[in-house]
Amino acid sequence: MKKSRFSEEQIVRILQQAASGQKTQAEGCRDHGVSQNTFYLWKRKYAGLETEDLRRLRELERENEPLKILLAERDLEISAVKKVFRKNALALPSELRERNS
Repeated sequence: MKKSRFSEEQIVRILQQAASGQKTQAEGCRDHGVSQNTFYLWKRKYAGLETEDLRRLRELERENEPLKILLAERDLEISAVKKVFRKNALALPSELRERNS
């Protein structure tokens, strides 16, 4: 994916300028060298966000990344245990049966 020339904070500021009426959307796009299509994509993605909200969003995403990895590893372990039990024709423990349902 191509890296943007603008940081997310800059994008939010550009959108705020357009929303406040300081400049029209066409003028803002021309001044910053972006197409109207890009502007509308940004607007759809970042509409209503403040720079503080954006920082908090990134911080939460960084916190969630290791949790997602742990969850994926746990799911792999559960899958492996289920395969072993099926292969050996053993009954699944009640805890795994509840999750399987």
